[in-house]
Amino acid sequence: MGDHAFLVPPARTVPAATEAEAVENVRAPAAPTVSAADVMPHLQALQRIADRNGGNRAHGTRGYAQSVAYMRHALDRAGFHTELRHFSYGGADGCNLIADWPGGDPNHVLLSGAHLDSVAAGPGINDNGSGAAAVLTTALQVAEAGLNPARHLRFAWWGAEEAGLVGSADYVRGLSAADRNAIDLYLNLDQAGSKNTKQWLVVNDAQHGESTAFRAFEAWFTARGIATFDIGVGGSDHESFGKAGIPSSGFSTGISDCIHNACDTLANVDPATQTTSTNALIGVVWQLAATVPTTHRP
Repeated sequence: MGDHAFLVPPARTVPAATEAEAVENVRAPAAPTVSAADVMPHLQALQRIADRNGGNRAHGTRGYAQSVAYMRHALDRAGFHTELRHFSYGGADGCNLIADWPGGDPNHVLLSGAHLDSVAAGPGINDNGSGAAAVLTTALQVAEAGLNPARHLRFAWWGAEEAGLVGSADYVRGLSAADRNAIDLYLNLDQAGSKNTKQWLVVNDAQHGESTAFRAFEAWFTARGIATFDIGVGGSDHESFGKAGIPSSGFSTGISDCIHNACDTLANVDPATQTTSTNALIGVVWQLAATVPTTHRP
């Protein structure tokens, strides 16, 4: 998570209930449930990558390149179409990893993502290996289930977030008007495994008329007796989408004591919190993937 304040982009007039009603009137297939044994090995792999590359996985380093390679290998084996979107920042090459699941309406894309880079000072296992691992686990569950979604499912891992949301901004900037309009929702995870988490911070993007994902996340946590607190758009990669008028949601478990420090290691992640976050994303992706909204954004 970069050092960015939570920002509130200008409002856009979109009927908030239209898509929500469409989703809630369709019964989604039952979502799978994962355990710590499904998600923690990905964080262990990212820790090993950092350990053999100077203790970090920062933009422009071999640690980041190897992190991308790890994710891409798992996705390719699972049947995703993957590609790297390259950009340059600070004199170094960077890239975003994009993975598309075959099928679904290409005019209605559900995009879930997380930044994969760390700061130079540490391995970034909670910030944001945790979010990256939750998104990867969700994608692999889609493949394992052979999910046949109504919406097209896309997953992304952003580079150079810690430098100022560089990777996600580059991705959004490179979208054509049609491709930008095709993204119904962007779901962002940043710091998904913080220790001593008392409540999940859920992105409420009311200014872009988004209520579907926010309500889905709130309902998922409420059904399990988990406290939430809603936050605005800003502070992580969903800000890049908000600036382009693309509705977003997602969540964080809050800033840990070791943020941007060498102590942001595997020991800085609570496996139970990480597992809860991953299952929340899986549950909401399954729900939102089951139908398409009846109208496009203007």
